[in-house]
Amino acid sequence: MTDRPDEAREGQADGPVVRDRRRIDPVTGEAREPQPPAAASGPPVPGQPAGQPAADDTAPSSDLETALAERTVDLQRLQAEYVNYKRRVDRDRDAVREAAVGAVLAALLPVLDDIDRAREHGEVEGGFKAVADSFERSLTGLGLVRFGEVGDPFDPRIHEALMHAHAEDVDGPTCQAVLQAGYRIGERILRPARVAVVEPADAPVVPEDAETDPTEGTADGAD
Repeated sequence: MTDRPDEAREGQADGPVVRDRRRIDPVTGEAREPQPPAAASGPPVPGQPAGQPAADDTAPSSDLETALAERTVDLQRLQAEYVNYKRRVDRDRDAVREAAVGAVLAALLPVLDDIDRAREHGEVEGGFKAVADSFERSLTGLGLVRFGEVGDPFDPRIHEALMHAHAEDVDGPTCQAVLQAGYRIGERILRPARVAVVEPADAPVVPEDAETDPTEGTADGAD
């Protein structure tokens, strides 16, 4: 019987605790200062000061670092692919544009040939001369380049030889006359220059008998 009061007192001490969390003091009517939340209770970590979180809670996870590195590599690869794609699209767009302009300019080359022939005969004068000059300037502005001059070294990539002859005063194949001018746009040849080509005179041909050893005949005769 003597133990029951002590048990009752212990039960009262371990009972629920009521905390007043009202922001306004019911007696004075003044505002109360907010109280910091109580630290989460738990068994203390050996070697960890009280009130501080465990080191494992703040240290970056190795899994997160690995995932971040993988995503960074993916973004870099994606950026490189986009740059290459943009360059390829720009290059294809320029090629299509050049091909379209080249097709139009190639169709106008006979008109330029007629203007050249008229200029050679002195027929490009007055108003017709102004129109011809304006027309040629417009085509030049679109990238049309004329080539082929007398004295140029013959290049089969840009020249078409319509006539051939030999001369003593040249060191190699040379354009002696330009029969029809060539035109290109950028690196694309719309029409090769049609020219007459001259080459150095051929060297004298050595007779086949001169190449034979003179002792061969004597040896045969002696036999």
